[in-house]
Amino acid sequence: MTAPMLYSAAPDEVAVVAQSATGLLRVFNLAGVLGLADVHTATTVCRIGGEPNELVQLALALTVRALRTGSVCIDLESVHTTVFEEWEEAIDVSSLPWPTPVEWRDACERSPIVAVDADGPAGRPLHLAHGLLYLERYWRQEEAVRIQLTNRRAADPPRVHQERLVAALLRLFDRQGLNAGEDDRQQLAAATSALGRVSVLAGGPGTGKTTTVARLLALLRDQPGEPLRIALAAPTGKAAARLEEAVRSASGQFDEEDQRRLGSLTASTLHRLLGWQAGRRGRFKHNAGNHLPYDVVVVDEMSMVSLTMMARLLEAVRPTARLVLVGDPDQLSSVEAGAVLADIAGATGPVDPRFASALRRLALPGLDPDEVSSNGVVQLTHTWRFGGAIGDLAQAIRASDADRAVEVLRSGREGIHFIETDLKTAAPAGLHGMVGEITSSGRALRVAALSGDVSGALEALDRHRLLCAHRRGPYGVARWSLEAERWLSTAIPGYAEDGEWYAGRPLLVTANDYELGLYNGDTGVVVDTAQGVRAAFARGGAATLLAPARLDSVQTVHAMTVHRAQGSQFRSVSFIVPPAESALLTRELLYTAVTRATDHVQVFGTEEAIRRAILRPANRASGLRNRLG
Repeated sequence: MTAPMLYSAAPDEVAVVAQSATGLLRVFNLAGVLGLADVHTATTVCRIGGEPNELVQLALALTVRALRTGSVCIDLESVHTTVFEEWEEAIDVSSLPWPTPVEWRDACERSPIVAVDADGPAGRPLHLAHGLLYLERYWRQEEAVRIQLTNRRAADPPRVHQERLVAALLRLFDRQGLNAGEDDRQQLAAATSALGRVSVLAGGPGTGKTTTVARLLALLRDQPGEPLRIALAAPTGKAAARLEEAVRSASGQFDEEDQRRLGSLTASTLHRLLGWQAGRRGRFKHNAGNHLPYDVVVVDEMSMVSLTMMARLLEAVRPTARLVLVGDPDQLSSVEAGAVLADIAGATGPVDPRFASALRRLALPGLDPDEVSSNGVVQLTHTWRFGGAIGDLAQAIRASDADRAVEVLRSGREGIHFIETDLKTAAPAGLHGMVGEITSSGRALRVAALSGDVSGALEALDRHRLLCAHRRGPYGVARWSLEAERWLSTAIPGYAEDGEWYAGRPLLVTANDYELGLYNGDTGVVVDTAQGVRAAFARGGAATLLAPARLDSVQTVHAMTVHRAQGSQFRSVSFIVPPAESALLTRELLYTAVTRATDHVQVFGTEEAIRRAILRPANRASGLRNRLG
């Protein structure tokens, strides 16, 4: 018997019935596939555009819905079989009256509200191209990203002094620490970035991406002429702080001359880099008419960058500048629509012969153009931070090898613990390891916070993190945050009894605050200081200390979603695996969760769920990958 196709639905939306909906919109709304906003948008736009065809109305509603699930478009051929991973509860959609792809596409092509193909009329709400249906805004963004990347790839390469470049590559990169036959590709990645306008340093945690960035920047500053102007950026404040600290730490290993050349670099969020203008929605100071003043722009944690942000970034970066994109394409994508890094890394095509020739002229062993993709992607493969069980588990997940992943989880090796337990029960068995990690890190956090040790408190904050896929229900953040607080209150006398801003309270920022420089997903801790109680946030160098009265959108963070944990590393991680039928359970989710840990990861769930995750890649509809190939 064939398993029913599942379509994820928001629990809050399933019960919301659009009373005015008719025809297919009503059927799909009652089934829980379409929410109130989807139906309302479709009926309003079709009424204004004079489109009575319910097939087009349904297509429009599904396209609006797709944006919430991370896709930038829908594929009319396959949307009826697609599992989107945004919501936590799944429903059976196999019995719904899906239109046939042929009649659906024909209706859309004849619709007055749909532009067809690249040269279709502008100003229509929908755009149909290559069988994919977009809202016009997202079609234009995807097209802008494609054109920008294509033009930068086709432009004349930056001029370099070859002898200085070769000398710097030999000086800054060596193969010490590698075993025979191992290939770290860091030197190749640096050479690729030096010789191209756009490059991608791809790789998992611990493969040396930010170390490579630091060496690349020192290499570029070694070129003759005025020192290149460099910008470092990341999607979140926490990720920007980690990038800045990693570059500073790596540069400390250089000789004095290279350290002097590189200097002290600071990192910012992408919003701050582009100059977000409060009160002007979606507007940035730097854009196509006012380029950024930098010669090199490095963006870390690119897997978190949405299509919209990528379009804004590309238009703001000078055409003559180098753009270096850094990230792990196997991680979860942005919470907003798009999977830009995965699309760029996954695109295929021939390498520019000019680049291949320039790389060969360097005459260094290991600089093989065949190891670089047509979009300047170099995959770093050697893991420096962790190996052992965590590294083996991550590799098995990336390779979709469920048998190997389960073998590693059950091996009992140091650094990995798999606790197979029923998490739906009120008191699941086997949680003592999680309880121990939470109470140990919580005790260290409170001791440091009470003594005014800001750096110690921030270090304790990242010792352990409890991660969930869901926000609600037996597997969700809400439940496990309460459990963690109960364990802490039992184990630590006086815990959380000092009022709302108690010393040692872990904080999560839930909305961007550009004035304070805090961003959604940043974490901090409440500490006692000589000036009174303050909220401390890590910022690469000295911590930022803020009075609690200045904070608005913050909450206590005893547990957090895997999405919010992106861009962070913790010594130890406990991961609550959702049930096998969860629509959020994907290979990228599992991979991201376990690779947040540097030393130790505990996985709580079932083998069935682990296997289901590894064999279910995230499915974000996009046309960028094929069109970049």
